[in-house]
Amino acid sequence: MKKLLILLLLVPVLSWSQSKRKKRIAEEKANATLLANLKTHVAYLADDKLEGRLTGSRGEELAAQYIIQQYEQLGIGAKGTKGYEQVFDINEGKQIDATTKLIIDEKILAVGKDYFPLAFSPNKTVKGKPAMILSEKNQPWFYDVKEILEEQKNNPHFDIEAAIKKQVETVIAKGATALFVYNSGTVTDNIQFNKNDRSSLLPIPVVYLTKEGVKKYFADEEASLDISLTVSLSDKKRKGRNIIAFIDNQAANTVIIGAHYDHLGYGEDKTALDTFHAIHNGADDNASGTAALLELARLLKEKSPVNNNYLFIHFSGEELGLLGSKYWLENPTIKVAPNYMINMDMVGRYDTAHKLTVGGYGTSPAWAEVWKNLKTTLITKFDSTGSGPSDHASFYRANIPVQFFFTGSHPDYHKVSDDADKINYTAQGDIVKLIYDLITQTDTRGKLNFAKTTEPQMGQTRRFTVSLGVIPDYGFTGTGMRIDGVSPGKLGEKIGLQAGDVLIQLGEFKFVDVMSYMQALNGFKAGDKTKLRIKRGTEEKEYDIQF
Repeated sequence: MKKLLILLLLVPVLSWSQSKRKKRIAEEKANATLLANLKTHVAYLADDKLEGRLTGSRGEELAAQYIIQQYEQLGIGAKGTKGYEQVFDINEGKQIDATTKLIIDEKILAVGKDYFPLAFSPNKTVKGKPAMILSEKNQPWFYDVKEILEEQKNNPHFDIEAAIKKQVETVIAKGATALFVYNSGTVTDNIQFNKNDRSSLLPIPVVYLTKEGVKKYFADEEASLDISLTVSLSDKKRKGRNIIAFIDNQAANTVIIGAHYDHLGYGEDKTALDTFHAIHNGADDNASGTAALLELARLLKEKSPVNNNYLFIHFSGEELGLLGSKYWLENPTIKVAPNYMINMDMVGRYDTAHKLTVGGYGTSPAWAEVWKNLKTTLITKFDSTGSGPSDHASFYRANIPVQFFFTGSHPDYHKVSDDADKINYTAQGDIVKLIYDLITQTDTRGKLNFAKTTEPQMGQTRRFTVSLGVIPDYGFTGTGMRIDGVSPGKLGEKIGLQAGDVLIQLGEFKFVDVMSYMQALNGFKAGDKTKLRIKRGTEEKEYDIQF
């Protein structure tokens, strides 16, 4: 009888122990599946055959096909404009083609360094034997802008481009076949290649000679030069492809979960931080986030908290300026009430030096409460900012709470060495599980309230000694730099700049795009006073500022 009683008492203990063992085995099996899948996804996306997944390339298309296949296998429905895809055009303006060439006395000049054609030049080949000081019929002519710049240096409305076009009219009437423009003076000329120029083409090529080019190849103004010039300009166009899938729980609100899948290709867009014309596989940036998104989708398909719907978006064109996320927000493929947005960008290099950073902590008062209930062994630090150098910033600017998961920059960032063998897959899996837990924690909270935050401190960005505190619109295709918004408390906000303003000149420096704006910033230091010119609609405004 005693033995029977002991056995009866042991039954619940043994049952509990067996249940615990089964649970542990199930967890170990789930972890093994998660890690195996992450490795498979990253291995494919960061393979050489995808050639770095440059936006609009065949490699990016292969990546898109792979992502679509994963969603089809998971049984998660498509929500693009055509199946899972949302295709959009990217017009990057004019480009100087590789066939553009300037040869002086059998020496080939470097385009961009020694010279560049202006954007209103026609595609033509011109040959001749001119001297700089002579103006002969049926020969190229030269135009030094030094004198007119000195005459107009106190005229804020002087347009050097208009002056050059007027000069072209004059020299054409006298038989010139091309016009070479240079500046032997010290006044800044602001002559640039404006990729967004849409003005009519002139009858003859117009080429700007840099000071370095003039010094190297045109030192003797009286010498007869053997010149061969070919100008070839074209529109740089490509297509981006957002990949979009949807779990419909018939809920009032939708959680948007995203990651960009494009990268740098061979470095054609000149955003790589090394000099190699080689494949940039982008294992961490952002095959890691793409793989994590696919696995989150799988987990949510297997067991989905039911009080939100889930929209999964793999963004194209992030490396070109968050183009895919901006395009989706302007052209949503489904009408939803966004609850919040989660973005994963570079989540593969966690270690003691590269901890997990969670951005957007301040974009909703709910985040602090949610994180109190989350448990993780990952060393986590928080950044309150909702903006930043990745796709969550587009949603934050649309007044949607965000969470940005990021394991930090590293020496392989934007280099050919960002390969799959350097990914910390165990930590990447822990991040996926942490985000799943976060989603579960928010399930019964309803729609999260949105809050504005300060501007970001995360990411690898170019450093300047001064700043206007504005957020560039990288997708703008006009002349100047249009802004998406201003940082609270910074100079731009203090002087009254607004989203949509187009910045066109800072002091003596005019700019035609984001890059030339950044070059203009380099001309100033803290304490400098200057003037800022902008366009707001059709009206031009000028501000006195001090950095």
